[in-house]
Amino acid sequence: MRGRALGLLLGVVADAVFGDPRRGHPVAGFGAAAARLERAWWADSRVRGTAHAGVLVGATILGGALLERGASRSPAATVLLTAASTWTVLGGRSLAGEGAALAAELAAADLPAARRRLPSLCGRDPSSLDAPGLARAALESVAENTSDAVVAPLVWGAVAGVPGLLGYRAANTLDAMVGHLSVRHTRFGWASARLDDVLNGVPARVAALLTAGAAPLVGGCPGAALAAWRRDAAAHPSPNAGPVEAAFAGALGRRLGGRTVYPYGVQERPTLGSGPPPAVADLARAVRLSRAVTVASALLAAGVAAALPR
Repeated sequence: MRGRALGLLLGVVADAVFGDPRRGHPVAGFGAAAARLERAWWADSRVRGTAHAGVLVGATILGGALLERGASRSPAATVLLTAASTWTVLGGRSLAGEGAALAAELAAADLPAARRRLPSLCGRDPSSLDAPGLARAALESVAENTSDAVVAPLVWGAVAGVPGLLGYRAANTLDAMVGHLSVRHTRFGWASARLDDVLNGVPARVAALLTAGAAPLVGGCPGAALAAWRRDAAAHPSPNAGPVEAAFAGALGRRLGGRTVYPYGVQERPTLGSGPPPAVADLARAVRLSRAVTVASALLAAGVAAALPR
């Protein structure tokens, strides 16, 4: 278990130093395989969608278990396999880097560049967004994905090792591909969306707690973050994005939510937080907060992994 803890820490360091693999990213390969399988057996059916999620996530977990079992004879192999798996599934550097770059473009009043970059952070339509709208969209995405792309995989890696890391990322990737409310995926993507909700239930609350704890690093107050979470999170349509986004809003002293335009429709998001709407400078603060939560979650995951019985 100490090898698992060390592997998690090394994987976080690898992500911070190298970022996502530029070629042959395993997550991209999984996505391509999932897309081919969807084309082969898509139907407007929850049963078919459940089979789609079960086969892909189950096969990924089984593969991770076999890899971990093969490496178990060597402590060094266990550390390296866990580190490589952690690096593969984390998205902390990419998330913070895209958020920081978009913040710099907004600070330079380069709206065309900021609109081109926004789809790398979220699926919203950037064409009608002004600078504050782009800042709000990016900030909400940084908050949600700090949980999805950093805290959650580390939590699952701590308690379930390589199968937990890879299985979580498979489920989260499927949710991004078919779990949204488009006409094609309302029924077919139901199981993928529900599975992602279940897997993110505990990690999202851990991320919200860590966000509150890190609030002073960006000039915020832990109490304000906890109060916003307690007061506003339940109104959010996502049971897991709500706590994290509300905690970010409270930590930053800003108000999130409002009209949100997606390619498949428009949502009126509830108000999160009680401050003024986010300004351009607040996006850079959110990126710093995300990085602080990344460090805290890495230390927490390593501590949990080392403390668990074999």
